[in-house]
Amino acid sequence: MDNREWTRRGLLKATAAGAALASVPAALGAPGTAAAAERTTGGRPERVALTNVRVFDGRALSAPRTVVIDGGVIGLSPFGARTIDGKGATLLPGLIDAHVHLEDVGTLEQLTGYGVTTALDMACWPPSLVDSLRHRPGLTDIRSAGVPATAPGSTESMLPGFPQSDLVDNPAQAPGFVAARVAEGSDYIKIIVDVPGGLDQATINALSAVAHAYGKLANAHTVTSAAVDEALLAGVDVIHHVPLDTAVTSAVAARYAAGRRVSVPTLTVMEGFGALGIPGLSYAAARDSVIALHKAGVRILAGTDSNRKQGIPVQPAFGAGLHHELELLVAAGLSTVDALRATTVLPAQTFGLHDRGVISPGRRADLVLVDGDPVSDIRTTRNIQRVWAGGIEYAPVA
Repeated sequence: MDNREWTRRGLLKATAAGAALASVPAALGAPGTAAAAERTTGGRPERVALTNVRVFDGRALSAPRTVVIDGGVIGLSPFGARTIDGKGATLLPGLIDAHVHLEDVGTLEQLTGYGVTTALDMACWPPSLVDSLRHRPGLTDIRSAGVPATAPGSTESMLPGFPQSDLVDNPAQAPGFVAARVAEGSDYIKIIVDVPGGLDQATINALSAVAHAYGKLANAHTVTSAAVDEALLAGVDVIHHVPLDTAVTSAVAARYAAGRRVSVPTLTVMEGFGALGIPGLSYAAARDSVIALHKAGVRILAGTDSNRKQGIPVQPAFGAGLHHELELLVAAGLSTVDALRATTVLPAQTFGLHDRGVISPGRRADLVLVDGDPVSDIRTTRNIQRVWAGGIEYAPVA
């Protein structure tokens, strides 16, 4: 198969026959203990003073200090608060996974247990399911694209339950599609860009433009170099995935930077697809793309593409996959500080979540206490001791 003609549809067809759904390698594992993935909400927000904790401020770790949880936000005064001695552990802002596909409350529980207190869903339907996962006290807070824009006959259109009435075939249908998503409460718009066989350039352009007219970020799914080119031409805001066929060149990376485009490489899922042995596909292309994007100064966010979708041959684990993603980003040239920013302050800024991503008074009390120094060793993000989501501690199941 010619690299330029490879699409996600072709990959799925090549792997469908006799292939069981595969998860990303078990090396993604639990951050510390198996019980870490089995946690439950601890009740209501309370006043807690976390003493002797080193705080990641977005640039470095502070000297040991006290952080106050006052209800659902970070407070100022420890007076009257219950005290927890952090014993020199590191306190991180709650982690943000910038690319997941939610399924049920169980996925929220798993995410929370791994310190992922915000998840940006990039395709979930029906709208009633999305609504049922919003505003769950003590669990991962979500945002969602709802139904993605895709063409008739695309891989996504053939996924179980995909609403066929929402398929997009031409630019004239873009306003109706985006208006429907906005009416359903979608927080941003997702556009599936496949080359060949997907939406044409004019339709992608129209979807991006209408999303912007509604004040919504346009997010593009791109898994080939040709798809990346179409997404850049359309002026989308966030480009998800990196190519497995041909690495992003320095010239293309410069186009990202010039347009202030944001990249969510999802190296975890690209690693899984690269391991399937499909001719012409290589994880090295994905890794080298991140190297080029980082060198060009492109904003990079951490996202996993965690999913449980029938028919998708690679399914990164919810929560655990994000810790692996951080490790892969560091292996691709990001500093540990860059990687931590990619899962905290940067996705918060990009998606307008200005109440989180940093630890400061008045911000959401989304916090992760870890044993060790992730600035020195990114793998220590797995060593989770405690998690708070909106000020509610998520405690291990007894």
